[in-house]
Amino acid sequence: MSRLASQVALITGGGGEIGGAIARLFAREGAAVAAADIDLDKARAVADGISTKGGKAVALQLDVSDATSALAAVRTCAAAFGKVTILVNVAAAVTPDGTAETLPLEEWNRALAVNLSGPFIMCKYAVPEIRKAGGGAIVNIASQLGHLGVPGRAPYCTSKAALLHLTRVLAMDHARDNIRVNSISPGFILTERSSKRVGGKAKAAKANGRRHLLNRPGTVEEVAAAALYLASGDASFVTATDLLVDGGYVAFKGYVTPDGGFE
Repeated sequence: MSRLASQVALITGGGGEIGGAIARLFAREGAAVAAADIDLDKARAVADGISTKGGKAVALQLDVSDATSALAAVRTCAAAFGKVTILVNVAAAVTPDGTAETLPLEEWNRALAVNLSGPFIMCKYAVPEIRKAGGGAIVNIASQLGHLGVPGRAPYCTSKAALLHLTRVLAMDHARDNIRVNSISPGFILTERSSKRVGGKAKAAKANGRRHLLNRPGTVEEVAAAALYLASGDASFVTATDLLVDGGYVAFKGYVTPDGGFE
């Protein structure tokens, strides 16, 4: 398994469930990985797990909304492995429910700072390194909620919708640098973080699974597989594209019934 042999990947949110799954899969496919997360202990757990299995990995503490922190992460990754060829922007802020009237302005600003400005800042410092290495790939983790609105989730939905368009423009700006830029829009992915709103994974799977045409939530491994495709040479002619890994969520306006029908 060497689809990413000789590649170096910097993964933001690399200590989380989705970011960690991406880091582990990339390492298994031959990449050297920098797992970067605002929670350094979580990043270390991912990096140590990779190293224990013979992979190459380092852990970095990173606040993607802070330019100084972002620049330091890119420089540390390049120093550790000699280059940067892949950037995966996973880090995202969790926001409370509310409307424009009820949400604190600080929550709106935080969502945009992490979910939208974060990928922009990371690209600002990673692009020169990727160009120097001869090109590579950037993958932004967006959301199905960048395609569809949800009441009470204005900061998250808006920031993810904007990230989709930022991805397209980044692809235009850096095609000449041999840098492909794509995004992934996951559906409901069953994680501890995504399940908190409805009281745990079991309740979340039951409540959200039937919103998808495939009648189940997605897994972190499925998102990681999509990221691997977009980062690898298998997607050498793919750029400025959003890949819906959503089990048919966006296309399906209904619910799957217990007998497998639709309502």
